[in-house]
Amino acid sequence: MNKSIFLRRVVLNNYKSIKECSVELGPLSFLVGQNGAGKSNFLDALRLVTEALNTSMEHALRERGGISEVRRRSAGHPTHFGVRLEWSLPSGSEGVFAFKIGARERGGFEVQQEDCRIFNGIGKGSEHFYEVLNGKLKASNIEVAPPIASDRLYLVAAAGLPSFRPIYDALSHMGFYNLNPDEIREPQSADPGEVLKRDGANLAGVLGTLEKDHPSVYSKIVEFLSKVVPGVQAVTVKPVGKKQTLEFRQLVGKSKDPWRFLAENMSDGTLRALGVLTALFQSAKQGVRRVPFVGIEEPETAVHPGAAGMLREGLRIASETTQIAVTSHSPDLLDDKDIPDNHILAVVNRNGETLIGPLDEAGRSAIRDRLYTAGELLRLNQIEPDDKVIGKQSATQLDLFSQYRKCKK
Repeated sequence: MNKSIFLRRVVLNNYKSIKECSVELGPLSFLVGQNGAGKSNFLDALRLVTEALNTSMEHALRERGGISEVRRRSAGHPTHFGVRLEWSLPSGSEGVFAFKIGARERGGFEVQQEDCRIFNGIGKGSEHFYEVLNGKLKASNIEVAPPIASDRLYLVAAAGLPSFRPIYDALSHMGFYNLNPDEIREPQSADPGEVLKRDGANLAGVLGTLEKDHPSVYSKIVEFLSKVVPGVQAVTVKPVGKKQTLEFRQLVGKSKDPWRFLAENMSDGTLRALGVLTALFQSAKQGVRRVPFVGIEEPETAVHPGAAGMLREGLRIASETTQIAVTSHSPDLLDDKDIPDNHILAVVNRNGETLIGPLDEAGRSAIRDRLYTAGELLRLNQIEPDDKVIGKQSATQLDLFSQYRKCKK
């Protein structure tokens, strides 16, 4: 099993436009579909998990307009949504974390059910587990169980126990990005630079930390940027009063020496490219603050089509150490016959419902036989999920709380 894979399978139930899905993720996954298909909703469900663990479920839901804006709207009027994550850690432990959030009166909510199971190696039983049902601890092997709050995920409390801390750290340090060049241009407050913020508002701090503590990672980011944006030779952190910004050194025209430009003078494409590369390679850091999963929405936005190849190469190299998922509807980003068919997840919206799955047989064959790239199929409007695979998904595969099957290593 690839060591960079953290989330092996994601099961969603009634999350925004997604009625249900059970999706296997590899080291690098492209969620491909037209605008409005629901690609961002998949990543948003994972981001909700991270935000709920870092802050609270109430805060995560409020940021999205409340539970009424999160649970799927349909004729059946579902009153809950759920998430199931099957995961593996570099330490060899693996397991499942799942929860179901139900709606209450006046926009309220409650954690109706939550399970967490951790296995430490093949052939061993359930080493650590808990099951929460309707605000009560239904079962666990925790000797002294922390108290339960019906509006918070129990993993937050269980993280105080050594056995549950590693999976809490991993899930709470996933990174999701929709980078905003305007935020990157503004002078930024001093930041420890441990994890890049969603909009890039602490990019200077993260790059400064990498340059100081992980110079090889910093050099790799600048090297890739120089290929995406010709002429860029260096990017450094520059103090501006009590804040800081980025200074770019770039060759202009026939000048022998690079000119210096602050972030406020750089293009959207340059700033987004730097943000994307930093999001990808920040995870080369090891330890507790490692980012095990990176999700990026449309990394190609505002970047010249000719630079798509270098972004693609950056994604490939970064996925050797960090699991990555990106949403895209850009044929240019996907125009490479070396992108295997199992890296593509097709996303479509049919009658207001998002379907996510592997490519259909025609698409898989076209890519495997190297007749078309995924980008060419997208131009031809031939990116479709395999209805046979989706239709054959069993009730067990879609069940949030089904028995966990350990992976083969």
